[in-house]
Amino acid sequence: MSQKMQEYLKKAEVLIEALPYIQRFNRKIIVVKYGGSAMIDETLKKRVIEDVTLLKLVGFKPIIVHGGGKEISRWMEKTGKQPTFVNGLRVTDEETMEVAEMVLGKVNKGLVQLVESLGVRAIGLSGKDGGLLRAQKKFSDGKDIGFVGEVTSVDANVLLDLLEKDFLPIICPIGLGEDYQTYNINADDAACAIAQAVHAEKLAFLSDVEGICTDPADASTLISELTIQEGKQLIEKGAITGGMIPKLYSCIEAIQAGVSRVHILDGRIPHCLLLEIFTNRGIGTAIFEGERSRFYYGPDNQ
Repeated sequence: MSQKMQEYLKKAEVLIEALPYIQRFNRKIIVVKYGGSAMIDETLKKRVIEDVTLLKLVGFKPIIVHGGGKEISRWMEKTGKQPTFVNGLRVTDEETMEVAEMVLGKVNKGLVQLVESLGVRAIGLSGKDGGLLRAQKKFSDGKDIGFVGEVTSVDANVLLDLLEKDFLPIICPIGLGEDYQTYNINADDAACAIAQAVHAEKLAFLSDVEGICTDPADASTLISELTIQEGKQLIEKGAITGGMIPKLYSCIEAIQAGVSRVHILDGRIPHCLLLEIFTNRGIGTAIFEGERSRFYYGPDNQ
């Protein structure tokens, strides 16, 4: 058998391996929280959008929720304003809110343009559009950090209507308060709230870490599968630290609200979404409830 034919057979094996996953998640909603270096590196950005577009074309119903923290900080520095954070949350005064909304809007339409260039219809939304994200002022350990909001409600009908009409929604995490004040919402929190509201089958976080590791400095300690009970125990033991703690709590909350699986992936790896969703051994951390495995071995193990 020629080397070229062996290469073709390997490609065929990959497609066969993906088949049960395509069957399992056909017409199911998947929320992708897009952030980190994959938003800055143009090559990685293209790969992520290719992944999401492929998911759409094989029958999934993806929704993208994106951040833009690094880009916001860059623009703030251009205006001579130094970014300030409290417990990982950006202190957002009126001027910062204006910059954040401008930058997130620019990022949003850039992503729409990329998706459209690949032949899929996309619609970019702010959480303000159609009252999609309602928010209230968020405090950090009792401290007032400005116009930072936490989601109080999501109008799922806005997104379900777009999905039904075969659009790919792309959402930036800006919300409206009861007094119609604009709030900057943490993108992880927005993605979790949206996943819960639309009863997503999967929620995937793209970040700058391999996944959940017992030792963040050692990639070999990556935990491939994690139940929510095991996650809580790791936090209690102090094995999970820093910014991963609120992320893991958000994952647990989403699962308890009905999201079947949550994935934390390294967005720096090209095509990380496809590797995680369509292969028997993914590359990140899959979090779920109970004893069910993330891996598909047949109709009895979903």
